[in-house]
Amino acid sequence: MDIRLNDILLMKKAHPCGEKQWLVLRTGADFRLRCLGCGHEIMVPRFKAEKNIRNVIRKETSTD
Repeated sequence: MDIRLNDILLMKKAHPCGEKQWLVLRTGADFRLRCLGCGHEIMVPRFKAEKNIRNVIRKETSTD
């Protein structure tokens, strides 16, 4: 799965604050994610995060 920095991940389960969207801060063997509802940051192993992702929202950057 192609996950990049600053992608927004829509997860299957909501965070306890009620938000399902997470911002990707770091990729690799682990993901560092920030909840877009409360700002809580977590480190999650890649395989665990990938099975809980419902959708990837990517803001395309223009190269003007």
